[in-house]
Amino acid sequence: MPHDPSLASLPPAVVVHLAFASAAVLLGPAALWARKGSRGHRGLGYAWVTVMIGTALSAFFIRSTGSFQLFGFSPIHALAIVTLVGVTGAIVAIARRQVEAHRKGMQRVYLGACLGAGVFTLLPGRYLGDLLWHHALGLV
Repeated sequence: MPHDPSLASLPPAVVVHLAFASAAVLLGPAALWARKGSRGHRGLGYAWVTVMIGTALSAFFIRSTGSFQLFGFSPIHALAIVTLVGVTGAIVAIARRQVEAHRKGMQRVYLGACLGAGVFTLLPGRYLGDLLWHHALGLV
């Protein structure tokens, strides 16, 4: 049974998480492609890190009801921890002037947490997956 396409049908924690995650997906490329060391890069970077932390922390308020869960947490919640560790490591790297480690760390967080997790959100049976496959494309 597909999900109700209305955002009003979602718990508030999911709406907050979705807002943070959407902002992270959009801000990430801008921060990564901005001229390194510029005000724009730093400003976009601070904004992206803020929404990434918001995305990761808000994930802990979303409980799983599936078969693979423990106390309401599923394996996907591990990605929130990995995201927090990755962002922290990249921030520490730039504070130590380890530019290459910072660059690679931020790229990995974007690819893994934004794009990698984004693929899982588009699976049929998940809210965004149902919006895409059922409501928008009429396929599933």
